Amino acid sequence: SKLAALFKHPLYNIPVPELTEKDKLFVVNPMEKFSLHSSRSDEWVSSSKAEMLLPTGKTAYDTYPAWLKFHVGINRYELYPRQDPLMPSLLRDLATQRIVSSVQKSGGTQLKLIMTFPNYGQALFKPMKQTRDQETPIDFFYFSDFERHNAEIAAFHLDRILDFRRIPPVSGRLVNITKEIRDITTDKKLAKTFFISPAGNVCFYGECSYYCSTEHALCGKPDRLEGSMATLLPDKTLAKRRSWRSPWRRSYHKSKKAEWELNPNYCAQVREMPPYNRGHRLLDLIDMTILDFLMGNMDRHHYETFEKFGNDTFLLHLDNGRGFGTHSRDELSILAPLRQCCSIKKSTYLRLQLLATQPYRLSDLLREALATDPLAPVLAEPHLQALDRRLGKVLAAVGRCLA
Repeated sequence: SKLAALFKHPLYNIPVPELTEKDKLFVVNPMEKFSLHSSRSDEWVSSSKAEMLLPTGKTAYDTYPAWLKFHVGINRYELYPRQDPLMPSLLRDLATQRIVSSVQKSGGTQLKLIMTFPNYGQALFKPMKQTRDQETPIDFFYFSDFERHNAEIAAFHLDRILDFRRIPPVSGRLVNITKEIRDITTDKKLAKTFFISPAGNVCFYGECSYYCSTEHALCGKPDRLEGSMATLLPDKTLAKRRSWRSPWRRSYHKSKKAEWELNPNYCAQVREMPPYNRGHRLLDLIDMTILDFLMGNMDRHHYETFEKFGNDTFLLHLDNGRGFGTHSRDELSILAPLRQCCSIKKSTYLRLQLLATQPYRLSDLLREALATDPLAPVLAEPHLQALDRRLGKVLAAVGRCLA
């Protein structure tokens, strides 16, 4: 396994600083039992009267469901550890746990559902909108592109291979629209949008600002539909997150350009602005830029951080559905922060160089990682090959900066 060899490499075994209580998202006594309450949210409360030790000799922590252990493990430096023993069970839960509730997520431009499991875990479901081999038409603007379920799955694995570990775990899943959505939804607006197509397939379209109409309905075969299931982050009432507008945000206008597209010295301005004027925030943003360039995602207008950790923490790489839309073109404008600032973390640069070598070729690693997903093959082969070509362009950009 190339993947196992990669994770044993010294560059993937740089220790995280020792954690203090301030560095943990939640401070939990592992001996204390937590009871889950309210099926509508993943809120959990300490039941201080619970027995400290279970009869088996295990601590209460051992009984937590995988999603709760994932939440408890989040810290200032990483969303989950490199050698995370939880990951296989977390991904398996996303793919196999019984769905007890299914409602539409409010907001957003395209249809997404929140699925709840019997152990109170929740996942964000993005349904399949286009096939693996369809490319985004060249006349489409980036902001009118579909969100792809397979891009969400591939982005999680790519982010992990790059050692960023800033995307919550995602698994593919084949969902039964009738039994796992229509028959159990309490969402009246969503329920009104189900119908049987002329071909006898079960379809629905939900309510949203784009692509939620009979013409863009999501149809099963006859009621089986592919989608991505992403682990939800802790409820915002428990762990506040701050949303930041990206300085390299696009104009989201058909003819206007953003300032960074017109001013080659734009980075000098950004370097003066908090929080980019100190710490590693700008370098973290450039990490995110490299991830986006590799998957061709032009839609990174905002990013989030956990409020508890202030400015000194990692960026969450959420919403990656507009990646992997084209394999035949490389959108160099995504790399603007790297090219204009000529800055990159040394550790990121060394890992990118490693991923360009034969034993650790990026396309081979992602192919291996995706082979274990229930919806494999997740990406069409040309998308995997495009990764190696784009990695070469990132390294060339750093080479020009060094020169």
